[in-house]
Amino acid sequence: MSHHKIARPNTDRLHSFQHRGTPPSRHRVGTREEWLAARLKLLEAEKELTRRSDELAQRRRELPWVPVEKQYTFQTEHGPKTLRELFDGRSQLVVYHFMFGPDYE
Repeated sequence: MSHHKIARPNTDRLHSFQHRGTPPSRHRVGTREEWLAARLKLLEAEKELTRRSDELAQRRRELPWVPVEKQYTFQTEHGPKTLRELFDGRSQLVVYHFMFGPDYE
């Protein structure tokens, strides 16, 4: 026979919060129907956000390409390499440009 206590949910929320030193939740409690209506409204907003995100990603893919005409040389563990050599001769490279302020270390 086990002598372990069985954890039971605390049905007295106020007592539970007071015991932990935090105030009771002021979150609104509603009916299942209210929750479902609010959830369906939120779902529409989530779908719109996804559509907008997909549209933005498509616009990003459609940005014009710009050839790299400058001959860059990079110092690698295997010695100096050109951009083409650095990327095994691949003809396309996507670059995200980040700029840092003068105090960035």
